[in-house]
Amino acid sequence: MTLHLHNLTQSPGATQTRKRIGRGNGSGIGTYSGKGLKGQKSRSGVSGLKRLGMKAMLLSVPKKRGFTSHFPKHQVVNLEALNATFAAGAVVSPKTLRAVGLVAKMNVPVKILGRGELKIDNLTFADVAISQSSKEQIAKHQGKIK
Repeated sequence: MTLHLHNLTQSPGATQTRKRIGRGNGSGIGTYSGKGLKGQKSRSGVSGLKRLGMKAMLLSVPKKRGFTSHFPKHQVVNLEALNATFAAGAVVSPKTLRAVGLVAKMNVPVKILGRGELKIDNLTFADVAISQSSKEQIAKHQGKIK
């Protein structure tokens, strides 16, 4: 038998039906609903962490503030670095930048920023993000953006 979405089933005993407590004495679990007599643990809305001794541990760990994006930050390459490593008519891509040693990783995106003056003509840029100021300098030197 092949495995398809329509014939997936859970293993026997993997799920159990929820016990409906507090639905009257006729249900067999009425009156105190399995919580015993009075006290903090019998009330609703009380965290079980207090009785397990975990509250102090939770309070001792600081909260992580702010926001962390799951998208990776771009590796940055400036135009002045391209002047020293590429010749006229070369292709600038993450692969060629990695071969020259300007970026560390192939699987993290690359962005070309406009610090410095571009002095090389006819560069072709492929698979890289480019800032607006860099685009202007690339266009001035007859560069192509793919």
